[in-house]
Amino acid sequence: MKTKSTSRGVWLEIIKYSFKTALKSLRLEKWINLLTILSVSIGLTIFCAFIIINSNMSSALQRWAKSFGVVVYLNEDINKEGEDKLKNHFLQDTDIEAVKYISKEQSYEEIKKTLGSNAMILDVFKENPLPSSFELKLKRDYLDPLRVKEKAVQIKQLDGVQEVQYGEKWLSSLNTIAKTIKLGSIVFGAAIFIAVTFITYSTIKILLHRRKDEIETLKLLGASRSFIKLPFLIEGLFIGTLGGVISSLAILGIYSFIMYKMVEFLPAIKFVVTSLPLPVYLVIPLGGAVMSLIGSFIAIGKIRY
Repeated sequence: MKTKSTSRGVWLEIIKYSFKTALKSLRLEKWINLLTILSVSIGLTIFCAFIIINSNMSSALQRWAKSFGVVVYLNEDINKEGEDKLKNHFLQDTDIEAVKYISKEQSYEEIKKTLGSNAMILDVFKENPLPSSFELKLKRDYLDPLRVKEKAVQIKQLDGVQEVQYGEKWLSSLNTIAKTIKLGSIVFGAAIFIAVTFITYSTIKILLHRRKDEIETLKLLGASRSFIKLPFLIEGLFIGTLGGVISSLAILGIYSFIMYKMVEFLPAIKFVVTSLPLPVYLVIPLGGAVMSLIGSFIAIGKIRY
């Protein structure tokens, strides 16, 4: 029991010493540490700005996807029974979210409204040339170009269907943009992670070199690995956390500036730009701390014991 209590007391002393040493190093090596903190904060700020842009672009793509639909044009000779049969088929299809029937007359009226003063060109037709149609809204998780193309081919084979249109090129472009954004996020995130880790690694390595005489003295006095290495880990933790806090404040400040100042000149911007959720601003310092801690851990591996 006494041994456990003694061991706990030793660890408390090591931790207390490590924090004091780390804070002392931050003060004495203030310029190199300040430069590292600013570098970490800039890296995290750039990454967060990329996430915001990514999030806003993804939201825009989702809004555009909501308006996506498949238009099914019917044969001219189809009767009411055939139309009802097709409608029931579409309503029972689990991949289709909504079905809207548009009659020949409705199509004609919509074309007239669209043409406006030029609607007189329709007078050359003795009869309404427009076919009846169904507008189908597919479920959002179904909007893959290959799956939509397959669905369009299936619908075209149904009795009474003349043609199926769904904006193949538009959907392919939308899908490509979405995949590019996701891939860009992964690549950019990995690059920032490596950069922040390397920055902290380089700083801790420099500090190790400057304090090598002190480290050698501690070794001769019989100091444990933990006693020597822990202050550097804590210092790296401080650097990453402070860099993350500055990054969070910078992102919040930039967003506030855009929403309260730039909105006066560009009112529409408030409908386009959205901020990160509040919990993310708390996670950024944690992310900076983890990245810097990894860099510090790699750096202290250079200590030969």
